[in-house]
Amino acid sequence: MNDKTGKPSSVVAIYPYEGQFYGRIIGTYNAEGILDDTMYKPKKEAPGVVGNPYYSGLDILWTTQENTNGTWKGFIIDPEKGKTYKAKVWKEDGNVIVRGEVFTFGRNVTWSPFDEKLFTKAFPKPDVSQFKPVIPKTEH
Repeated sequence: MNDKTGKPSSVVAIYPYEGQFYGRIIGTYNAEGILDDTMYKPKKEAPGVVGNPYYSGLDILWTTQENTNGTWKGFIIDPEKGKTYKAKVWKEDGNVIVRGEVFTFGRNVTWSPFDEKLFTKAFPKPDVSQFKPVIPKTEH
């Protein structure tokens, strides 16, 4: 959810790989709230990532360690600004909560589940078991 508009900004697939979890953007919304950019037909580039890869198809979250309380520690990247932050990730009330942190400061962002009925012929549900993580490089 975009903090400024209150509308969804992207669809992120959370997937496991070798005992860790990753989050990959599989689609993004335009300013009108329409899903118009997908991993199948990517359009928009991430200016903060080395090589300016497309947003759709970009891994933006990776975890490294699970705490005993069900919270995962890892990192999240801001693909627009090219900054990487420490992150904590957990599930709450059916949502995924991602807390990006700098030193002791941070903020929580709630990622709501994507309604599977919204997958279409043009935007089919990906097989996340086939995903292999690619950690993006930034200049910061």
